[in-house]
Amino acid sequence: MLRGFKNFLMRGDVIVVAVGLVTALAFSTLIKAFTDSVINPIIARLQGGKSVGLGWQLGEQGNNSTYLNIGSLISALIYFLIFMGVIYFLIVVPYKYTQARRGVEAFGEPGPVKTCPECLAEDIPEAARKCRYCASDQPRTGEPPQSPEPPRTA
Repeated sequence: MLRGFKNFLMRGDVIVVAVGLVTALAFSTLIKAFTDSVINPIIARLQGGKSVGLGWQLGEQGNNSTYLNIGSLISALIYFLIFMGVIYFLIVVPYKYTQARRGVEAFGEPGPVKTCPECLAEDIPEAARKCRYCASDQPRTGEPPQSPEPPRTA
């Protein structure tokens, strides 16, 4: 049992995902600090005056629980865009390059698909002979769907 668990953990894909997650968490902390310390004050300054931030007070003045803070939403969007850009350029692009050198296509365009006439699943690969969901026979690529054979009479 332990040998199977060790083999599972030592697969290349699991290691890549683990390294990617740790790297993503580290960058997440860094980018969160940047948005909290740099972006949020800039957005709050755009409101002007002595406002808490960019937004509106919906209830009693000074009550933070009724303050509609649009600045936090803008900051979260900027955080998300920066974070996804960092992940893409520091993890995905080098991984694609490494896999291409090995002869494996990573994050490539999906192949052509067709719709199963029986269960109407829309993500069946075009070259598939059987549906992955209902196991019905699929027409070959370029062939019209075949109608069921008529019953034979004796």
